[in-house]
Amino acid sequence: MNEFLDCGQIVNTHGIHGEVRIVPWADSPEFLRRFSTLYADGIPIRVMSSRVHKGSVIAKLDGVDTVEQAMLLKGKTVQIRRTDAKLPEGSFFLADIIGLPVVDESGQKLGVLREVLSPSVQQVYVVDGQREIMIPAVPEFILETNIADGYIKVRLIEGM
Repeated sequence: MNEFLDCGQIVNTHGIHGEVRIVPWADSPEFLRRFSTLYADGIPIRVMSSRVHKGSVIAKLDGVDTVEQAMLLKGKTVQIRRTDAKLPEGSFFLADIIGLPVVDESGQKLGVLREVLSPSVQQVYVVDGQREIMIPAVPEFILETNIADGYIKVRLIEGM
C-alpha cells in the first residue's frame, strides 16, 4: 500500500490572496478539510485555513500569498499521508481495491476491478474480464471486500 493517497486536484485560484480551489476525490469535501498538511509532488504543504464552497475546498496554503504563487499549483494533484487518515471500521480507500481480482460466490474469477464510478448516490464497480461487468456497490451484490487476502466477492444476477 502506498504511503500517500491522491485526494484531489488544485483546479484554480480563488480570490486575490493566494487561495486555491481543490476538487476533492473523496466522499465529501469535509473529509479533505480534516488534514492540516497536504502533499504536492511529495512536498508537504501546511493548510492554514480551508472552507467548503460549491463542492470544492477553498484552501489557504502556507507560503502561497499571491495569485501568481497559487497559479503555479494549478493542475497539481494533492495527497494525504495514509497514516493521517482515520477511517471508520470496515471502510477502505478506493485506491486499495482498484486492481483486485473479483470472484463470484463459488470463487470463480470474473476479472479485475478496473474502476469505481460514482454516477449518483451509489458507486458502481467496473470489472474487466472476459467481458466488462458493471456491479452496483451495494451489499446485495458486493458480498465481501477482503483487502488483506486480495479479492472482492460478488453476487451476480441474470443480465449482469
